[in-house]
Amino acid sequence: MDYMELDTPALIIDKTIMMDNLQYVQDYANRSGVALRPHTKTHKMSRLALLQSELGAKGITVAKVGEAEVMAANGLKDIFIANEIVGAAKLERIKKLAQTVKISFGLDSIPQAKMIEEAFADAAAPAAVLIEIEVGEERSGIIEEKDFVDLLEYLKGCSHIYLKGIFSHDGNSYGAASLEEGMEIHLNSQKRTLRFARLAEENGFTLETVSIGSTPSLMHDFPILEGVTEIRPGTYIFMDASQANNYGSLERNAATVLAAVISRPTPERVILDVGAKGITAQTRSKGLCATRGLGLIKGWPDAEIFDVYDEHAIIYNKNFHDKVKVGDKVEIYPNHICPCVNLHEFAYLVENGQVVEEIPVDCRGKLR
Repeated sequence: MDYMELDTPALIIDKTIMMDNLQYVQDYANRSGVALRPHTKTHKMSRLALLQSELGAKGITVAKVGEAEVMAANGLKDIFIANEIVGAAKLERIKKLAQTVKISFGLDSIPQAKMIEEAFADAAAPAAVLIEIEVGEERSGIIEEKDFVDLLEYLKGCSHIYLKGIFSHDGNSYGAASLEEGMEIHLNSQKRTLRFARLAEENGFTLETVSIGSTPSLMHDFPILEGVTEIRPGTYIFMDASQANNYGSLERNAATVLAAVISRPTPERVILDVGAKGITAQTRSKGLCATRGLGLIKGWPDAEIFDVYDEHAIIYNKNFHDKVKVGDKVEIYPNHICPCVNLHEFAYLVENGQVVEEIPVDCRGKLR
């Protein structure tokens, strides 16, 4: 089936580009002497997670317990939840997963550790955790060294928690104004993470894992410092309009949303049949990753989505207007592919213009 015959909106994945992206980053990890543990929150498909494992990934990363459960049920055996997990219900689910797969998750406070110690008191094996280190993103993670040492001291008295390692996410790399600044963020985040790794060792812990990464800082062959054991990029599999700006080209953009022209109400305005519920309304506002509009139109470098409603995308461009007619189909490069994928039930893998596989987005909506 020619993919242009698909009903719209439809999430399209170019297989050739995707496979090249997967091999590109796997080769980078191999050259750097580190494991690759891709973050699957981007694609949310067990089918693609298995493919990443077949190509050499050590394991996978997820964001939520629900994603871990789906991945485990579909054959993934080594899963890291890169998030702080709190609450008895979620910890019970992790305890159950630990009976059949290798599962670890994030930690950044003593109150959370107390919950884990209590929840795993009757488990067959300790909970495997990695302490998150905040490296500039201003999100979760340990900031002060004293708080880190205090947490380590608490863990020494825990019988039901195993400190597997530490991890960080340099999400601030998305705001880098230049490749030079991106390199600086990448190196500084590693140095800070490794500093905390040394602190753990000085306090009597032997770490199995020191994990870093985000796609913007891992697409330019930047060096991985000695002591880092794994990287966790996610968006690299598909890329998006934001990542293309950082990379400097759309040639690695594997994912598009196929949409139909449904109206041409003025000499410049064109309406497509997808909106915030199919491509999101996200933008990025600074640095190399800053986006233009709410999505780019493939093959139309001067056209972008001006605005979206729930089910409508609005384009103002006379040249585009004059070249398309109602019923034509176009492809959109979303600004941020991760939440976009979560809006679709299926992805259509396309090769040489033909649909070769319909893949369920089986982690879709797994927010808990």
